[in-house]
Amino acid sequence: MIKKLTSKQVKERIEKLRKEIEYHRYLYHVLDKQEISDAARDSLMHELAKLETQYPEFLTPDSPTQRVAGKPLEKFQKVVHAHPILSLQDAFDEEELNDWETRNEKLLAEKIKGYYAELKLDGLAVILTYLDGIFVRGATRGDGKIGEDITQNLRTIESIPLRLRSDYPKQLEVRGEVILTRKVFEKINVQQRKFGLPEYANPRNTAAGSIRQLDPHITAQRALECVVFEILSDVDQKTHDEVHEKLKSFGFKTSTYNRVCKNRNDVQRYLQEWEKKRTSLPYQTDGVVIVVNDTQQERRLGSIGKSERWMIAYKFPAEQATTIVKDIQLQVGRTGVLTPVAHLTSVKVAGTTVARATLHNMDEIDRLDVRIGDTVIIQKAGDIIPDIVQVLSRLRPKHVKKFVMPKTCPYCHSQVIRSQGEVASYCSSKNCFAREREKFYHFVSKKAFDIEGLGPKIIDQLMDASLLKTPADLFLLTKETLLNLPRFQETLAGKLITAIQAKKTIILERFIVALGIRHVGEEIAVILSNTLHNFRTLQQAGTAKLESIPEIGHVVAESIVNYFSDARNKKLIKDLFVSGVKVSSATQPKKSGSFTGKTLVVTGTLSNMSREAAHTAIRAHGGKIAKSISKNTGYLIVGENPGSKYEKAKKLGVTCIDEKTFQKMLQ
Repeated sequence: MIKKLTSKQVKERIEKLRKEIEYHRYLYHVLDKQEISDAARDSLMHELAKLETQYPEFLTPDSPTQRVAGKPLEKFQKVVHAHPILSLQDAFDEEELNDWETRNEKLLAEKIKGYYAELKLDGLAVILTYLDGIFVRGATRGDGKIGEDITQNLRTIESIPLRLRSDYPKQLEVRGEVILTRKVFEKINVQQRKFGLPEYANPRNTAAGSIRQLDPHITAQRALECVVFEILSDVDQKTHDEVHEKLKSFGFKTSTYNRVCKNRNDVQRYLQEWEKKRTSLPYQTDGVVIVVNDTQQERRLGSIGKSERWMIAYKFPAEQATTIVKDIQLQVGRTGVLTPVAHLTSVKVAGTTVARATLHNMDEIDRLDVRIGDTVIIQKAGDIIPDIVQVLSRLRPKHVKKFVMPKTCPYCHSQVIRSQGEVASYCSSKNCFAREREKFYHFVSKKAFDIEGLGPKIIDQLMDASLLKTPADLFLLTKETLLNLPRFQETLAGKLITAIQAKKTIILERFIVALGIRHVGEEIAVILSNTLHNFRTLQQAGTAKLESIPEIGHVVAESIVNYFSDARNKKLIKDLFVSGVKVSSATQPKKSGSFTGKTLVVTGTLSNMSREAAHTAIRAHGGKIAKSISKNTGYLIVGENPGSKYEKAKKLGVTCIDEKTFQKMLQ
């Protein structure tokens, strides 16, 4: 385990973070290249800023937190901005927004009169200059003081007016963002694939690369857009809302998704709304810029260092973040598989706090070269379990050792084995107590017997009291027995016994899942149930009969036959029936329906039904369920925070439907 850092270690960590951030900032802002996601880079910067706040003795003027952006490219003529283009403060949660408001109101000695919220565009920042209403110069932001003259390329963007419409000042300087819509980005990549060229990584980098083409004809072909959001000149604007109205009157394209907010509660509602709806936007956004609406209050607040006090960027919960691996421990599954799990310094990812991430197996550990003490990028998209996707090796402390799979199980000390051709390592003992506990957890889980109120803590308590040796013992428990245990009162004991007895009758597919047969998950259980119809037929089926089912291969068939041939499993099944468990025959699925012959994938969180209920409804309408996207996927049902499956589906041309459309199709 990593101990609390010493002052020397903090200094070393800060220095390494600075080097790493500057490396990625150079790639991103100067070379238009990207090795890690924006979210991961933001996370590194956030950690550095917090360390510098906590240890101000290590803050130096050349820290990345004190800079605005990278150097301009040498390909274009340098331009000195008339007004310095300062950076934005970042906020990652409501508490940081509250702190920002409190600081500002303290400086003003009065309440903020209101806010203006606008979606943060993910493109290339540009500054446009007009003289007597004529577009005379366009430049990149550069380092905030000096940018690059890209006037000729910007002239090719139709959303940038070459002449202002009316009521404009003699000189006008505005700030905007050059963006590429998702639709155009997909079309560009279709062309790339057509000609055997590498695909572009994301719209932001493609927009930046397009605007920096030396030949403006190439830029013109990219169908770029420019959305303008700030007037840098003084045109007697009273509010930021008025700024946007004036921009529209001048002839600029502005965002239609912005909103005036009376107070922080209004801002919070806006943030919550767009966290859910952001994937429906025609372009990418990673957050919301919140501006003090009253321009007099803006001027009084001014700036501090390299950022404005009167505006802040709230970042949506990222699907990626950086953190530190504190330890790697093994977890034993119900089939005996030993899964390495990384224990992490807690970090927020996709709106939830993550402290652990699966490392899957030794092959994955070797591929990532992840070690205790490493700084890593973790990912949690939609319904995906947190994964470590990259190790930032330049931040690695000295003398860290590689993780080695032990020769014996850390729980029962039996031999650890790894069969030829398999990636998983197993505890060789069928009697491993950790493995037995996992079997119990699985047996009562939602996809199996689904016994309400019977969680891991109660199962542990019952096992420790020697009241549970096999799952069949669950159905023999009495209220009187439970009352003899600590923390069990009359009401709790009665509710638990009632819940257990209510689940004695179970449908075939759930019973198959509950048994925990290796290689047999929820979808295979449904196929077996719908094909063989009753449990006795499944028990007696040989390998040949099972392999005659189209979706069942040799490995799965052999695993099922081996399970029912094992004496321990035979006894468990007999004991379950003796204890009163009854398995009902499968109900025949609809022969036809909205999803007949189609494979569906569900991603994100559905607001009106659980994932299990959605799967049941799909099967009832003739469809099949898959966990991953492929070109054969019929539909992707998209809930809130859909993550990477949604992006892959669009890339493959898979039809995506929202929850409302899905429910209409069910009707």
